Amino acid sequence: MLAVQLAAPASEWAEQAPREARRLGRQLQDLTRPMHEANRIAEDMARAAAGETSRRVEVVRTRVDDPYAVLTRTPRLTASVLAVVLLTFFFMVFGGNLQRNAIALLPGRQQKRFTVDMLHAIEHQVSRYVLTISVINAVVGLTFAGILYLLRFPPQEALLWGTMVMLLNYAPYVGPLIGMCMMLLVGFIAFDDTWHSLLPAALYLLLHTVEGQIITPIVLGRRMALSPLVLIPALMLFGWLWGLIGLLLAVPLLVCVKLVLAQIEGLQGWARLLE
Repeated sequence: MLAVQLAAPASEWAEQAPREARRLGRQLQDLTRPMHEANRIAEDMARAAAGETSRRVEVVRTRVDDPYAVLTRTPRLTASVLAVVLLTFFFMVFGGNLQRNAIALLPGRQQKRFTVDMLHAIEHQVSRYVLTISVINAVVGLTFAGILYLLRFPPQEALLWGTMVMLLNYAPYVGPLIGMCMMLLVGFIAFDDTWHSLLPAALYLLLHTVEGQIITPIVLGRRMALSPLVLIPALMLFGWLWGLIGLLLAVPLLVCVKLVLAQIEGLQGWARLLE
């Protein structure tokens, strides 16, 4: 139902965004032209004072049409999404057998019982984490959609950007940064006045600050807290491996690693290192 509601405004924005981006680019060039002219005059004066003559060099670029260019432009995001969907499906179908066969390889009954208890604890904690984060992100998305609706956005467009904010909120640091850039672009497209154009981005920043610094730490507590010094390299690594899907999966995978280390005797210090 949500996809049906968002299909029409998403297609309209996809068609409108390149044209509006070019228009904004021309406006920014007009705003910065006096600065460029002043810099050019200052450079000419400096060259004249040094006794040099300025000579303009024109670079001509040629473009060769490649018939295979369309194939190389296939989005990596689609491949990443399909890979994650297939991997999830096969884990759901064959994960139980894989888990039982792996536990059967352990030599002692005590080791098998400990492994089963640890896996159950990890499943419970990760499920609770994903559910809690999903509820928080859904509330953030609905709140931001309501804010845009109060700013006189059409209901479907407000729901579209609220959904985008919800999805981007799964990727810490990177997601809100992308959201800020998107809201700046949306604000400049939707409003003619400069201050009104900055309003969606400013309200989004305020909402994300309240959620990230107050709500999420209180709800999740220290048990699910991860160090930014560890989280940022993980985001870079998984983003390089799997693109946007890797950014969304980095935090749950780090939570899994932290829970495993906390359950194994002698490795609790490594789990505290990730906090």
